[in-house]
Amino acid sequence: MKICLVGSSGGHLTHLYLLKEFWGDYDRFWVTFDKEDSRSLLQNEKKYWCHYPANRNIKNLIKNTFLAIKILMKEKPDLIISTGAAPAIPFFYIGKLFGAKLVYLEVYDRIDLPTLTGKIVYPITDLFLLQWEEQLKFYPKGKNIGGIL
Repeated sequence: MKICLVGSSGGHLTHLYLLKEFWGDYDRFWVTFDKEDSRSLLQNEKKYWCHYPANRNIKNLIKNTFLAIKILMKEKPDLIISTGAAPAIPFFYIGKLFGAKLVYLEVYDRIDLPTLTGKIVYPITDLFLLQWEEQLKFYPKGKNIGGIL
């Protein structure tokens, strides 16, 4: 199985990295921002840099959509995992078209409101994971796994 791990740098990337027990033994690649934390954390990992800023930036959403097509056609992942934010959107939608399974983990610090990325990808995910019981009111088909921190 080949896994694509996609997300913004910072906290989203840290959340994905905390899932190492799951993805550590699989063929994988990362898609994130070319920033100091991601270069450091992923120095020995296969990675692709996506365009930022991405939140509410139509120009970079379009660029990241074309990037998603290019990368996903080349890598052909079986599974795409994300914790957000904006880079997940084109990779999830293009990945779904290419037959990849999609797993999204809603972030830990959003208890009272859903994230924009979560709301956008929720309808197409194969597994939508939550870290709080309260998040089920926004994502009734989600599965609460508790906090990963």
